[in-house]
Amino acid sequence: MTTGTPRCNENADNIADTTETTETTETADTIETGTLSVPTPDGTADAFAAFPAGGGPYPGILMYPDGLGIRPVLREMAQELAGHGYYVLVPNVFYRHGPTPVIDLPDHIGAAERPQIMGQVMPLIEALDAERVRADAEAYLRFLADRPQVSAGPVGVTGYCFGGLLAVRTAVAYPQRVAALAAFHAPVAADGTAPLAAITAPIHFGHAASDLTPAALTDLNAALTEANLDHTSEIYPDTEHGFTMSDTDAFSEPGLKQHWDRLLPLLERAF
Repeated sequence: MTTGTPRCNENADNIADTTETTETTETADTIETGTLSVPTPDGTADAFAAFPAGGGPYPGILMYPDGLGIRPVLREMAQELAGHGYYVLVPNVFYRHGPTPVIDLPDHIGAAERPQIMGQVMPLIEALDAERVRADAEAYLRFLADRPQVSAGPVGVTGYCFGGLLAVRTAVAYPQRVAALAAFHAPVAADGTAPLAAITAPIHFGHAASDLTPAALTDLNAALTEANLDHTSEIYPDTEHGFTMSDTDAFSEPGLKQHWDRLLPLLERAF
């Protein structure tokens, strides 16, 4: 990760200590959704929220998107998770570069489109250094803690691809504020395995078969065990990087189902 990118927004001292709902709808299956503004040290991050309409409060879930950002497939997944009784927040992690959509995406992302898209995405990823990740994570966690629809206590954190790494970094930086950690087709050990020892929450890592060899999985799981982490970590059969995302050629229906089969029990156990 690079560390030299200048900050793009004003200092936190100039940020209003409020949040604003800019859009709210209610779906037929009683899931309420909204586009919210989250104050951060570098400005305001837009975020998508989904939660059951009425009742509550509900356990909070911080869902980090993949590197392609908030788009219909992420909104659908957030609503699916909210339907199980959670308040789900999906932040625009690239808010320093503009509101969602930060880059224009086609309805479906195939091999032909991917090089041009990744050429736009990689500079955004490289600009989001570890310091910014920690500061943003604290802002997202604080936002969830302040929402009246969110129950008190630690939250669940999950993420996809690059967002899975952000989820890991959040759990490492703020272990007492994370009740469960999940990451899918993500470079979970990009910072090495030593920092993972700080995590106190139960973990599930769901790896794409194209991302991790069985030998690398064995090494990773040995490090998790040596650190006495409560974890499951497995390669999902016949999957490619990005297998949970239905708007890409990598999508795997069995892989997505396995993802839900692992994520939901992890969260039920935590809450």
